[in-house]
Amino acid sequence: MKPQAITPAPRDAAARKAVAPVICYPVETLPRPDLAAYRAVRDDLELVDRVTVPARDAACWLVPAGHFCRILCSEGPQVGDLNLFNAHDFRERLYTGKTRALNGTHVGLGDQLFSNMPYLRPIATITHDTLDWYGFDEFGGSVHDVIGTRCDPYTHNLLSHGGQYHYCCHSNLTRAFAKHTGKGLAEAEPYIHDVLNVFMCTGFTRQTGQYFMKASPVRPGDYLEFFAEIDLLGCMSACPGGDCSSEHSSDAAACYPLEVEVYRPVRQPQGWASPAPNGYDRTHGL
Repeated sequence: MKPQAITPAPRDAAARKAVAPVICYPVETLPRPDLAAYRAVRDDLELVDRVTVPARDAACWLVPAGHFCRILCSEGPQVGDLNLFNAHDFRERLYTGKTRALNGTHVGLGDQLFSNMPYLRPIATITHDTLDWYGFDEFGGSVHDVIGTRCDPYTHNLLSHGGQYHYCCHSNLTRAFAKHTGKGLAEAEPYIHDVLNVFMCTGFTRQTGQYFMKASPVRPGDYLEFFAEIDLLGCMSACPGGDCSSEHSSDAAACYPLEVEVYRPVRQPQGWASPAPNGYDRTHGL
């Protein structure tokens, strides 16, 4: 949030502000998934796993490469904070910063989720979204953001002058990941990373650039679906803010569980192959 200016504007201030923006990452050469091929195999799916993520808590599940995963709103408006890991190497995980740079602040149908460096490859492709009708609203808000970091007990501690709250999404994810992997909490916590905020409706205020949230438009029956490009471990928290219409890290908000379903297609998408890790040689100029 920028403070009130104390520096006099230069004579050419208007001209400097009028310079047209340039897209940082032109994506015309970015390899794109054949979305039609993915969607062509969605009509014949076998349910192989179902996991309930309890309200104000988190859970983990596995999605083999070549399978579809659906995150469903089942009982009431609820947002979820999603972490994704390479199921065989937890050092490779969702990298929301690069996902945001290549797709935009919010993701949807046809967008791919990328992993961190040095792997930097697509690890999931979004194949269906029942909230794609929402688009961007008059406030600049949209759903499924890769800009928020996750509610956490450390920020809560700062903003509440020392308060202790253990059911923020960061702590929920830490407990669930620790339980799934057998790691202690202290060892597990550094693996928890910035999230895909599933169903959350967010944006930035035009006047101050502050991150805002508003009531999610999600309703029972809505779902976000992605295709696993590699073997994935999913870990998601059903946010203690519920639909995030007023606050998060709250014991007062109405919260609901979320459902996760994993489906195996009868056949793989035509021409599909699991992407290899990034081809950069890692010599860094030496």
